[in-house]
Amino acid sequence: MRQLYFWLFKVILISYASLGNWKCESAGITSAFLRSEWPSIDIPLDNEAFAVPNGHNAPQQVHITQGDYNGKAVIISWVTADEPAPSKVQYGKSENKYDFSAEGTMTNYTFYKYKSGYIHQCLIDGLEYDTKYYYKIVSGDASREFWFQTPPKIDPDASYKFGIIGDLGQTYNSLSTLKHYMQSGGQTVLFVGDLSYADRYQYNDVGIRWDSWGRFIEQSAAYQPWIWSAGNHEIDYMPYMGETTPFKSFLHRYPTPYLASKSSNPLWYAIRRASAHIIALSSYSPFVKYTPQWIWLKDEFKKVDREKTPWLIVLMHVPIYNSNEAHFMEGESMRAVFESWFIKYRVDVVFAGHVHAYERSYRISNVNYNVSSGDRYPVADKSAPVYITVGDGGNQEGLAGSFRDPQPDYSAFREASYGHSTLEIKNRTHAFYHWNRNDDGKKVATDSFILHNQYWARNLRRRKLRKHCIRSVVGQMASY
Repeated sequence: MRQLYFWLFKVILISYASLGNWKCESAGITSAFLRSEWPSIDIPLDNEAFAVPNGHNAPQQVHITQGDYNGKAVIISWVTADEPAPSKVQYGKSENKYDFSAEGTMTNYTFYKYKSGYIHQCLIDGLEYDTKYYYKIVSGDASREFWFQTPPKIDPDASYKFGIIGDLGQTYNSLSTLKHYMQSGGQTVLFVGDLSYADRYQYNDVGIRWDSWGRFIEQSAAYQPWIWSAGNHEIDYMPYMGETTPFKSFLHRYPTPYLASKSSNPLWYAIRRASAHIIALSSYSPFVKYTPQWIWLKDEFKKVDREKTPWLIVLMHVPIYNSNEAHFMEGESMRAVFESWFIKYRVDVVFAGHVHAYERSYRISNVNYNVSSGDRYPVADKSAPVYITVGDGGNQEGLAGSFRDPQPDYSAFREASYGHSTLEIKNRTHAFYHWNRNDDGKKVATDSFILHNQYWARNLRRRKLRKHCIRSVVGQMASY
């Protein structure tokens, strides 16, 4: 019991120190853990992780994402590899009883000489909140059945648990990450880009590896939404093969509900889910002033209602703050454009990938910097978000193990290991964050803290809730 209370005190102390009262002299942590990783090679195609479902033309690569702005719809996607089939989904609230059906669309595409299977996408809307739905996809004599759970209604105190995964790929390390996430109790994945790493192949193997990855993630993505953002490995720009249309495979295979948030492009959009407002940005699309993404984000921030969705989360691929030698300062251009908005609108946390390691920042900003005057270095800023890099899902490029030395003042914790994160929102004021290292097949909670909401922490009403909430949080931690 004494150890339990010591751990609770330590976590609470760290969360306050690192997220609220950080000063420039605070020391960050560079983990000395050395991971004996599995070889960073892709799993062979004949492995059971990529198994093709039984039955001629059986639906495969089934995955779902949110289909609207407020969480009352899903987009169900799948592939029939052999021939066209109806784009129809049967669904209902009871297992083996499907009272409703919906019709979708079907398409395919070519990449070099590879011809994709028939890609089906079906929107199911008008769903009830906090309800388990069963669904069935029929293709000829083959059929497959799955289920999903809708989120609670939009409410400032709705609790919800998100998983955060990035740079996943399809290696044995990737499989370890996926399996550990599936044991975490996460309800929706926030994916920060770099999906299949199929672009590391050539010619027809590019399309084949997109197919294998779709079957690989089905074990999770067919049962809960994955909220997509795109990375550099989705660009698939390969002029030597005659392929010069960026994001061709990704956009055909992984739809997003961009129209629901009045976005003009599937690569940037927003959703609301439970008590969170989630904004997905595109690091590899134009974002400077007056571009479509810039204009859209400016309008979207104005729509955020922290009284209804107090948690404001941003997803992007390239991190704004990163102290790894890999991709160092690649996010500087986006930081210069958007960081002031993140502070103005009190974004709670920004998740990114790209760097194949884990890193968490303090609440800091560098908005006073310019080329001729102003502060030259990031400074403590209680209005700023926490920046977290989770590009550590596991892929054939391996880990980024070279951190800059000394560790910058803005960096709170960093480690070159594979893993995933979870963000468990408890109420309008507090959330629990965990980064879980995949230590040679074991899930190890390595970096944990309490995240305080940026809006309600500054709201006078929070003072009345503070004592009750802290007591509630400590109680929940004891049972975690």
